[in-house]
Amino acid sequence: MQLPVVSDTPSPLQNRPAGDDSSKRGRYAVISLGCPKNLVDTEQMLGRLDEDGYAMVDSVDNADFVVVNTCGFIDSARDESLGAIDEMLALKRQGKIRNVVVTGCLAERQQGKLLEARPEIDAMIGVFGRNEIVSVIDRLQSGIEEQQKIFRPAPINPLSDAVRSAVTPRHFAYLKISEGCDRLCTFCAIPKMRGKHYSKPMDQVIDEAKRLGDSGVKEVVVVAQDTTYYGKDLYGAPRLTELLTELDKIDSVEWIRLMYFYPMYIDDALIDTLAGAKRVLPYIDMPLQHASDTMLKRMARKTTRSLQEEILGKLRSRIDNLVMRTTMIAGFPGETDEDFAELIDFAEQQRFEHLGVFTYSVEEDTPAAKLPNRVPKEVAERRQGELMAVQQQIAFEWVQSRIGTVDDVIIDSPLPEQEGVWIGRTRSEAPDIDGIVYVSPSDDSESIQVGDIKKCEIVASDGYDLIAASLGE
Repeated sequence: MQLPVVSDTPSPLQNRPAGDDSSKRGRYAVISLGCPKNLVDTEQMLGRLDEDGYAMVDSVDNADFVVVNTCGFIDSARDESLGAIDEMLALKRQGKIRNVVVTGCLAERQQGKLLEARPEIDAMIGVFGRNEIVSVIDRLQSGIEEQQKIFRPAPINPLSDAVRSAVTPRHFAYLKISEGCDRLCTFCAIPKMRGKHYSKPMDQVIDEAKRLGDSGVKEVVVVAQDTTYYGKDLYGAPRLTELLTELDKIDSVEWIRLMYFYPMYIDDALIDTLAGAKRVLPYIDMPLQHASDTMLKRMARKTTRSLQEEILGKLRSRIDNLVMRTTMIAGFPGETDEDFAELIDFAEQQRFEHLGVFTYSVEEDTPAAKLPNRVPKEVAERRQGELMAVQQQIAFEWVQSRIGTVDDVIIDSPLPEQEGVWIGRTRSEAPDIDGIVYVSPSDDSESIQVGDIKKCEIVASDGYDLIAASLGE
């Protein structure tokens, strides 16, 4: 399998010493899996290891030990995490690496079960033990062979993410504003892995955002398990409106992107803030999961199709050029042909610019795992394909409608196989999950660098992607 080994490109948040690393305490590689929230945890652990004198390398072949930060969300994510662990354990048996340390959501969720199945794992660290990564590695490097297990209860106060070494490109970073989730959606095991919702204090979030901006980050991507719930635990009421107002004042940041925008606690004040912001992009990721009232009730989503339509209508009518991303679940227990037809109708009506579809994954110890009327796997997969075919047509028409327009494009990387062409994104594409823009310079003399924001004309489309020419501005 192709493993997502983190690169050792120097972080904008923390300067790694260049040159010979022979004086370092040990060399390590990191495999980071799962969502952006998990990636922030990876960055925080890297920051602590860097501070303690360990040197990160970008290949497991050059590492003394490997940290695998796992995801435990759905079947495919668990399979990927277990595959990465098994591959690292195989290298350990071959004598190519000394230690394998497993962290993150799968470690938190399976704990003893995972160790029993894979006793060669040297240490396991749960979600809330991440700050103890250095002490665990120090013991392993000193030759202590006792298997270590670090599992901590969810802290009363949120963990700070200020000490981190970014693994994203230098110009964008994720900003986690809260941890855990109080939603009890019947299909989801996140509260069991990440605990109850708790928000970072507003001044802490703003300070972290300023640190990112001062380090050269131009795009801050706001993430949480439930963004719109931010602040309810600390202040007695959601405070996302106030937080975004303050973040919008940070001059060193140019783009602020919102992810995981749950369709509750969206009021007129929040919409007005989004509509009038200078830096908050007209882009919202709002996972809706379904449109049938019967399915929404079985999922315990505490909403209805009509309420979702009302919220989406308000957002669309009051925020200029709004781009919406959502995700849906096909094949949830009890989903009938009529329920699925309603989901298709909803997607055709709403014409989301970005829409992803998961097939239902049985999660142990969740209420949905006990629901009757399971949908056969082949039916769920067929429905997934049908919905994605509908969405593909919508997305392609939207992409084609943008030909001839002018937009800002943030440059992410050069195109490896074609010199002089760059890969970027407009405000309408989030990193790693949406389409991309291929950018050519206005002429041979134009300088383009990673992190630049270039004014470009969209000249063509290629499936979900765009082709653009820089206007030299």
